[in-house]
Amino acid sequence: MAGGAGPAEDTRWMRVALGLAARGLGRVASNPAVGAVLVRDGRMLGRGSTAEGGRPHAEAVALAQATKRCGEAALRGATAYVTLEPCAHHGKTPPCAMALAQAGIARVVCPFEDPDPRVSGRGIAALRDSGVRVETGLMAAEARRLNVGFLSRIQRGRPWLTLKLATTLDGRIATRNGESRWISCPQARLHAHLLRARSDAILVGAGTVRADDPMLDVRGLGPRVAHPVRVVADSTLSLSPGSRMAASAGRFPVWVMHRKDASAERRAALESLGVVTTEVDALPDGVLDLADVMARLGQAGINAVLCEGGGQMAASLLKARLVDEIALVNAGIAIGADGIPGIAEIGLDLLSDAPGFVLESVEIVGVDVLSVWLARPSTWGEGTAPPYLIR
Repeated sequence: MAGGAGPAEDTRWMRVALGLAARGLGRVASNPAVGAVLVRDGRMLGRGSTAEGGRPHAEAVALAQATKRCGEAALRGATAYVTLEPCAHHGKTPPCAMALAQAGIARVVCPFEDPDPRVSGRGIAALRDSGVRVETGLMAAEARRLNVGFLSRIQRGRPWLTLKLATTLDGRIATRNGESRWISCPQARLHAHLLRARSDAILVGAGTVRADDPMLDVRGLGPRVAHPVRVVADSTLSLSPGSRMAASAGRFPVWVMHRKDASAERRAALESLGVVTTEVDALPDGVLDLADVMARLGQAGINAVLCEGGGQMAASLLKARLVDEIALVNAGIAIGADGIPGIAEIGLDLLSDAPGFVLESVEIVGVDVLSVWLARPSTWGEGTAPPYLIR
């Protein structure tokens, strides 16, 4: 029957929509990554994902494709599978909820309400007021996990932060003299570039930039890959104008977070190259307040951050309880205690004070092991849970 489907059919099409949504990760901030599929009588009429930069939305893309392929009449009585509640506010484009209703869509299946205050149930209400049947809850956990960066920014005011570590079996990232190329295998390094491509920003410390002069671009994934914003936590604006990152700021964005008392001359020199500089709060010892760094990134519309800093940055983020996820690659070699640790000193006396994580997944990548660990719900505050665990 037009507009109707069984549970298996619904799951099938929602899975397709989630796959489309994943294409937007790292490309659509500050928007969520959304996928939409329009189906009638078991036939897909059109599909879409949020376009790069966040416009047009997935629903508009799917409606345009379906109209072009099948004509407007085919949409009447169809079902729309959308991975997030359709928007209800007027922005650069009309509300997607209105567009779906006006197209004659009979049924909308979406996993959960959009927590953005501009939407927050209004899209669902508008659809129902227009006579559209709306069903929620299907594959909600998967949909939340996919958009956990957007949810984090809306609900907590800061991006989701993934700490990437590539270590030896004994937790070292370099030999005692600093040699680190390459601890992980080629397949694991390619996976690291995939993590970059799916992130809106890469965060490193000034020490990493001085030591390695990294580019932090995305390589090996084709010519149309998205390049995240490269963010340097650099309290004194020590980034050299001759560094590869500063020199390439005109092609791929570079943002430097610094103390308010940093040199105006250094700031002007970097900004002349296209580097964006931002003042952030500092702690009493003069180091940057990483919580303020994350808050500023959230205000700038960054949903997901990948940290590729060294051991000191990792320790500072863990100590500040800012790490939401750890992507840990373990290589099958051992360096010994005189090697450089993947995480520097945190200063813990009690094991109960240690940041805690739960294992989400394990897989073999090449000859290495990739494990993904999620911060325990307690790190989100008493009585709350991270968005991907909320049903």
